[in-house]
Amino acid sequence: MPVVETEMKLDFKDVLIRPKRSSLASRSQVSVERTFSFKHSKRTWTGSPLVVANMDTTGTFEVAEVLASRKCITAVHKHYTVEQWKAWASGNGKDILDYVAVSTGILGKDMDKLAEILNVVPGVGMICIDVANGYAETFVECIRDVRKRWPDKTLMAGNVVTKEMTEELIFSGADIVKVGIGPGSVCTTRKQTGVGYPQLSAVMECADAAHGLGGRIVSDGGCTCPGDVCKAFGGGADFVMLGGMLAGHDECSGDLIKENGKLFKLFYGMSSDTAMKKHAGGVADYRSSEGKTVRIAYRGPIDETIRDLQGGLRSACTYVGAGELRELSKRTTFIRVTQQLNPVFSEAASVIREEPPAKRAKAEKEAGGA
Repeated sequence: MPVVETEMKLDFKDVLIRPKRSSLASRSQVSVERTFSFKHSKRTWTGSPLVVANMDTTGTFEVAEVLASRKCITAVHKHYTVEQWKAWASGNGKDILDYVAVSTGILGKDMDKLAEILNVVPGVGMICIDVANGYAETFVECIRDVRKRWPDKTLMAGNVVTKEMTEELIFSGADIVKVGIGPGSVCTTRKQTGVGYPQLSAVMECADAAHGLGGRIVSDGGCTCPGDVCKAFGGGADFVMLGGMLAGHDECSGDLIKENGKLFKLFYGMSSDTAMKKHAGGVADYRSSEGKTVRIAYRGPIDETIRDLQGGLRSACTYVGAGELRELSKRTTFIRVTQQLNPVFSEAASVIREEPPAKRAKAEKEAGGA
């Protein structure tokens, strides 16, 4: 007989962070960096724990070069060739490999390619094993195999949303567990399958399980604004992975599309028709698409967005008296709410916003060439 759990589960939209007394005089006093020593790899990493999703539109070498300057991680998508990795790692990527993860699936051909990449680019210290359904036994077996083959590499793996599976992945060799099923902006898993878990509750529960074992988690998906990123960290996430919030920039892959004087870039889920046609020749007969393709307004240089995200984090920390990002979860009290924002002047209205100079210059150049 089916079981119904009646406890309310929460998403980022359901809560706000309650402010607390603070001795901080300025946002500039807040550090948004963290230092982690990982359970299995024994590696130590220091940086700003924002992670670019390993999607082929966002997890690019060009994005990695910019984000490394902010000490953020890029999970580079798995569709670069071994030769492309070798050329990049010996050129622009040579000095930033501490802020890069090589992504892989779990098939035999994926493992063969991963071995080749790590052979030609041994300086990469982090592996991201990415599947949509982290509850499959084949996935757990893959984590065990990867841990045995590369014991000194930091292993990020997922996705899952429950305590028991978070523990299973850590016991199997994962250092960082990816948490999130269905919350992504271009993910349609919940619509197609009815499967999922509200992201904030998933983060809080999985973080509790992971931290009890000396593991870490990365909240993957569901963030729509800097405030959601703050809530993810406040809920116990060690890292936050972003896709849609970092799409549409200069450094993202894809051509600019010009329509009615406005510029756009394509963004799509990695289980969408677009992605599967591009990388697998189409959607297999036995499955359906679980992603969508959207056009995102061109957003200029990605560094502007990362600066905005880090600024939001610093501000959130000052509101609760956290001098360092690692203190945010200890200082966070969530309150249930029925409304997040004042909707009088919504995004649908005509809002005057100052565009970044680099974006404005490029838009004017494109318009002039029309």
